[in-house]
Amino acid sequence: MTNVVRVSRSIKAAPQELWEMVSDITRMGEWSPEATSGAWIKGATGPAVGARFKGNNRNGSKSWSTVCEVTRCEPGKVFAFDAMVGPTRYAEWFYEFEAQGETTLVTESVEDKRNRLFTWAGGKVSGVTDRTSHNEATMTATLEALAAAAESNS
Repeated sequence: MTNVVRVSRSIKAAPQELWEMVSDITRMGEWSPEATSGAWIKGATGPAVGARFKGNNRNGSKSWSTVCEVTRCEPGKVFAFDAMVGPTRYAEWFYEFEAQGETTLVTESVEDKRNRLFTWAGGKVSGVTDRTSHNEATMTATLEALAAAAESNS
Protein backbone atom coordinates (compact mmCIF):
# COMPACT_ATOMS: atom_id res chain seq x y z
CA MET A 1 0.00 0.00 0.00
CA THR A 2 1.65 3.24 -1.07
CA ASN A 3 0.20 6.69 -1.28
CA VAL A 4 1.92 9.85 -2.52
CA VAL A 5 1.00 13.36 -1.43
CA ARG A 6 2.63 16.28 -3.26
CA VAL A 7 2.33 20.02 -2.61
CA SER A 8 4.14 22.82 -4.50
CA ARG A 9 4.56 26.55 -3.99
CA SER A 10 6.53 29.28 -5.74
CA ILE A 11 8.72 31.20 -3.32
CA LYS A 12 10.61 34.40 -4.07
CA ALA A 13 14.05 33.14 -3.04
CA ALA A 14 16.97 31.29 -4.60
CA PRO A 15 16.91 27.46 -4.71
CA GLN A 16 20.14 27.24 -2.70
CA GLU A 17 18.76 29.48 0.09
CA LEU A 18 15.58 27.42 0.36
CA TRP A 19 17.50 24.14 0.23
CA GLU A 20 19.73 25.34 3.09
CA MET A 21 16.67 26.23 5.17
CA VAL A 22 14.93 22.88 4.61
CA SER A 23 18.02 20.67 4.92
CA ASP A 24 18.86 22.25 8.30
CA ILE A 25 16.51 19.88 10.10
CA THR A 26 17.17 21.67 13.39
CA ARG A 27 15.00 24.51 12.00
CA MET A 28 12.02 22.50 10.72
CA GLY A 29 9.97 23.39 13.79
CA GLU A 30 10.06 27.03 12.64
CA TRP A 31 7.64 26.34 9.79
CA SER A 32 6.08 22.88 10.18
CA PRO A 33 2.83 22.61 12.16
CA GLU A 34 3.66 18.98 13.07
CA ALA A 35 7.47 18.65 13.20
CA THR A 36 8.51 20.58 16.29
CA SER A 37 12.29 20.04 16.31
CA GLY A 38 15.09 17.93 14.94
CA ALA A 39 18.64 16.93 15.83
CA TRP A 40 21.41 15.15 13.96
CA ILE A 41 22.33 11.81 15.56
CA LYS A 42 24.94 9.03 15.33
CA GLY A 43 27.77 11.45 14.58
CA ALA A 44 26.01 13.37 11.81
CA THR A 45 26.48 17.13 11.89
CA GLY A 46 24.58 18.18 8.78
CA PRO A 47 22.87 17.04 5.62
CA ALA A 48 24.61 14.22 3.70
CA VAL A 49 23.45 10.94 2.21
CA GLY A 50 23.36 8.40 5.03
CA ALA A 51 23.19 11.02 7.81
CA ARG A 52 20.54 10.32 10.42
CA PHE A 53 18.44 12.65 12.49
CA LYS A 54 15.72 12.41 15.09
CA GLY A 55 12.60 14.43 14.39
CA ASN A 56 10.15 15.34 17.12
CA ASN A 57 6.49 15.78 16.23
CA ARG A 58 3.26 16.94 17.82
CA ASN A 59 -0.42 16.75 16.91
CA GLY A 60 -2.63 18.19 19.63
CA SER A 61 -1.90 16.26 22.83
CA LYS A 62 0.00 13.50 20.99
CA SER A 63 3.77 13.68 20.59
CA TRP A 64 6.28 11.25 19.10
CA SER A 65 9.73 11.09 17.57
CA THR A 66 11.02 9.47 14.41
CA VAL A 67 14.50 8.48 13.25
CA CYS A 68 15.17 9.47 9.65
CA GLU A 69 18.00 8.83 7.20
CA VAL A 70 18.96 11.22 4.39
CA THR A 71 18.63 9.43 1.03
CA ARG A 72 19.27 12.28 -1.44
CA CYS A 73 21.23 15.43 -0.81
CA GLU A 74 21.89 17.71 -3.79
CA PRO A 75 22.40 21.32 -2.68
CA GLY A 76 19.93 23.67 -4.32
CA LYS A 77 18.07 20.77 -5.97
CA VAL A 78 16.77 18.02 -3.67
CA PHE A 79 16.73 16.95 -0.03
CA ALA A 80 15.09 13.62 0.76
CA PHE A 81 14.93 11.25 3.70
CA ASP A 82 13.26 8.05 4.88
CA ALA A 83 11.32 7.93 8.13
CA MET A 84 12.00 4.67 9.97
CA VAL A 85 10.89 2.48 12.83
CA GLY A 86 13.79 0.14 13.49
CA PRO A 87 14.85 -1.24 10.11
CA THR A 88 11.46 -0.48 8.50
CA ARG A 89 11.36 2.54 6.20
CA TYR A 90 7.72 3.56 6.23
CA ALA A 91 7.74 6.94 4.48
CA GLU A 92 9.98 8.79 2.04
CA TRP A 93 9.96 12.59 2.17
CA PHE A 94 11.24 14.75 -0.70
CA TYR A 95 11.86 18.47 -1.07
CA GLU A 96 12.67 19.52 -4.64
CA PHE A 97 13.76 23.01 -5.73
CA GLU A 98 13.37 24.32 -9.28
CA ALA A 99 14.51 27.81 -10.29
CA GLN A 100 11.83 29.78 -12.16
CA GLY A 101 13.24 33.23 -12.85
CA GLU A 102 13.09 35.23 -9.61
CA THR A 103 11.23 32.48 -7.79
CA THR A 104 11.79 28.85 -6.91
CA LEU A 105 9.15 26.17 -7.21
CA VAL A 106 9.43 24.13 -4.02
CA THR A 107 7.73 20.74 -4.07
CA GLU A 108 7.30 18.77 -0.88
CA SER A 109 6.16 15.18 -1.29
CA VAL A 110 5.81 12.10 0.84
CA GLU A 111 5.34 8.50 -0.18
CA ASP A 112 3.57 6.61 2.60
CA LYS A 113 4.71 2.98 2.49
CA ARG A 114 2.94 1.74 5.61
CA ASN A 115 0.98 -1.49 5.64
CA ARG A 116 -2.34 -1.75 7.50
CA LEU A 117 -0.73 -2.56 10.85
CA PHE A 118 1.67 0.40 10.61
CA THR A 119 -1.20 2.65 9.50
CA TRP A 120 -3.31 1.59 12.48
CA ALA A 121 -0.40 1.95 14.94
CA GLY A 122 0.57 5.32 13.46
CA GLY A 123 -2.97 6.58 13.98
CA LYS A 124 -2.83 5.58 17.66
CA VAL A 125 0.55 7.26 18.18
CA SER A 126 -0.17 10.48 16.25
CA GLY A 127 -3.93 10.85 16.60
CA VAL A 128 -4.17 11.12 12.80
CA THR A 129 -6.55 8.66 11.15
CA ASP A 130 -6.52 10.23 7.66
CA ARG A 131 -2.79 10.70 7.07
CA THR A 132 -3.24 11.68 3.40
CA SER A 133 -5.48 14.70 4.12
CA HIS A 134 -3.49 15.59 7.22
CA ASN A 135 -0.18 15.52 5.31
CA GLU A 136 -1.60 17.66 2.52
CA ALA A 137 -2.76 20.28 5.03
CA THR A 138 0.45 20.32 7.07
CA MET A 139 2.66 20.32 3.96
CA THR A 140 0.71 23.29 2.56
CA ALA A 141 1.15 25.11 5.87
CA THR A 142 4.87 24.23 5.95
CA LEU A 143 5.49 25.70 2.49
CA GLU A 144 3.48 28.82 3.37
CA ALA A 145 5.59 29.35 6.50
CA LEU A 146 8.81 28.61 4.60
CA ALA A 147 7.81 31.21 2.02
CA ALA A 148 7.03 33.79 4.71
CA ALA A 149 10.42 33.17 6.37
CA ALA A 150 12.42 33.23 3.12
CA GLU A 151 10.62 36.21 1.61
CA SER A 152 11.01 38.29 4.78
CA ASN A 153 14.80 37.89 4.39
CA SER A 154 14.82 39.30 0.86
